[in-house]
Parts: sequence; structure tokens; C-alpha cells
Amino acid sequence: MPKFSFPCLLLKIICISMISISAAIAAENLGPFSYIAPKPIKEFWINPGFYSYHFNKDRNLNNNNLGLGAEYRYSTTSSIVAGGFHNSDWKTSYYAGWDWQPLELGPVRLGGVIGGINGYPKAFHGSWFPAALPQASYEYKNIGANIIFTPGYKDRLYAAFSFQVKIKIY
Repeated sequence: MPKFSFPCLLLKIICISMISISAAIAAENLGPFSYIAPKPIKEFWINPGFYSYHFNKDRNLNNNNLGLGAEYRYSTTSSIVAGGFHNSDWKTSYYAGWDWQPLELGPVRLGGVIGGINGYPKAFHGSWFPAALPQASYEYKNIGANIIFTPGYKDRLYAAFSFQVKIKIY
């Protein structure tokens, strides 16, 4: 079982929160960004996994990360996400998290997802580990798309942009 340093994890969460709050404040006052006012809504989206573009072309990585995922949006800025997919290391991964997108640039919403993921054999022996990933989303009526950036981590996780199509059920 990997050892997590609580102070290190807490520091990362505080830094991400400060950056997000700073970005939200700046967006109210500067440039082309707009702050999205949080309002209660009820939407349920499903997705068939991801397609990933990996930067490490010399590895035998799986780009077709098929699976099944769900997103319950309870606010105009927040969702709960969970799902499973066939990961880049050709293994099954599961994820769960909170998606927060307080900014918009035209029709594109910007923010990130914080949660946990498992199934990567070189990363914490396949066990669950925390993740904080930047994300952009576009939605039109009952169809949408997410683009998520995954940074690389040593020789355990590989950097990629992941593209996810989603369909609104209600």
C-alpha cells in the first residue's frame, strides 16, 4: 500500500483551491473569461470512456480508453463523476471525483476535476491515488465533450490529452 503524506496532499489541495479562486476573481475583472454563477440544476450525463493522445509515442500505450462513465450535475458549476475504462496501460481503471468548472470562455467551460483513480500498475501498484486534472467542456443541448489534461508522473503515468464525448440522459 502506498504511503501518502497528508501534509503534502493538503498542501496540493490548498494550492489548487487558491489558484482556482484567484482565477475566478480575475475572470470577474479581466479579459475574455466570465465567472459562472452557481445555480442548482439536475442533469445526468453518460460517456463511453475516452480517446487519449499520449505524448510518449515510443511506448505501447492504449489510446482507445473505452468504458462507461457518468456525471451528475447538481449545479451550473459542479458535478459528481464516476466510471471505469480500459486505461493507457491496457488495464481496467475506475475513477470518482468532483468536477468544478467556475469559468467560461465563450461557450467553453473551464475548471478541473479532483478525485481518485486506480488501475495503473506502475502507479501505486494499481491502488487508488488522488488526482487533480484541468478540464474544458463544451455542451450543446443533449451532447457534449470534455477535454482533460493528464500530466505525466515519472515512468508511472504518461502525459496525455483525453477527449470524452458525453450524452445527456436528463
